[in-house]
Amino acid sequence: MEDGRILTNGNHKRKIIIAFVFAAVSIAGIIAGFFYVRYKSTHISTDDAFIDGRIHTISSKVQGTIKNIYVNDNQLVRKGDILLEIDSEDYGLRTKEALSGLDAEKAKISEIKYRLQTAKQQFEELKAALGAAKANLELQEANMRQADADLKRAENLLKEEIIPKEKYEKIKTGYDVTFAQVKAAMEELSRMQARLETQKAFIKQTESSIEPQKALAKQKEALLGVAALNLSYTKVIAPADGYVTKKSIEQGNYIQAGQPLMAVVPLDDIWVMANYKETQLARVRVGQKVEIRVDTYTAKKFSGRVESIMAGTGAVFSLFPPENATGNYVKVVQRIPVKIILDKGTDPERILRIGMSVEPTIIVGK
Repeated sequence: MEDGRILTNGNHKRKIIIAFVFAAVSIAGIIAGFFYVRYKSTHISTDDAFIDGRIHTISSKVQGTIKNIYVNDNQLVRKGDILLEIDSEDYGLRTKEALSGLDAEKAKISEIKYRLQTAKQQFEELKAALGAAKANLELQEANMRQADADLKRAENLLKEEIIPKEKYEKIKTGYDVTFAQVKAAMEELSRMQARLETQKAFIKQTESSIEPQKALAKQKEALLGVAALNLSYTKVIAPADGYVTKKSIEQGNYIQAGQPLMAVVPLDDIWVMANYKETQLARVRVGQKVEIRVDTYTAKKFSGRVESIMAGTGAVFSLFPPENATGNYVKVVQRIPVKIILDKGTDPERILRIGMSVEPTIIVGK
């Protein structure tokens, strides 16, 4: 009898314990469910995300044979570092030829300017000579008027037999000499005027030849600029800090202008591209905080912020956008790319790499 009572009490206690455990588990489940629902309502996640960044494709602007390569794959380079060098002998010769051509054209301009300066000096001298010729003609014309008056007076005196014929002849000879001097002065004046006009035309012609010569010099200068620029292009420079990848050339290879040679990937300018379902984006806003987990580094957590939301779904910008007017429409939840920038200092060791799979969680509210 007592044994039966003890057994009954034991079963009763066991039921109480089971009920208590069930109640505790239920309460814990309810609490966990509450926090899970609350977390899901304030945190939006996706595993369709990856690290993205800028990739600088390196190519040469000139063709030629690679003389030296100064970098290897996965090597860190700084902006301005020389990555490789193309044989510059041909480009150096072209630069020297262009420089010689420019010097020749500049020498021609200097020669023209010298001729112009000399011609202008001669023009001023001719102007002075012309002034002297005019003054001489005026003097000779004055002498001619005096000689003409003397001759007429002598003719009258000769008719009246006041002077002898010998004196008349002497006065007439003086008149003839003066007449000849006037004629010579007029001829000299005409010659000076002609020379002055010729010199003026020469100056005008010389001045007009300067601008075409300057234009030729500018052409040669442009050719020199192109040659010098091509010479500088024989050294291929790193456009940014980053790591060398996809190096596809070796020393001695002949390359063409624009041919991809390698890439430089800056790891200080990377971001996350996350493709969220359109149904997840109702409360996503620019500037919201983001927690980022990377598949490669499961023990590490990175942080960032929403920078922008693409203006269309990924399907719209695909190579073959969907055409839903064919009658075979099946509704599919679209995904919209969201750009997430990393916070400064969140990756101090720069261990993140472009293309890594990540799982970002946007914190949309409390």
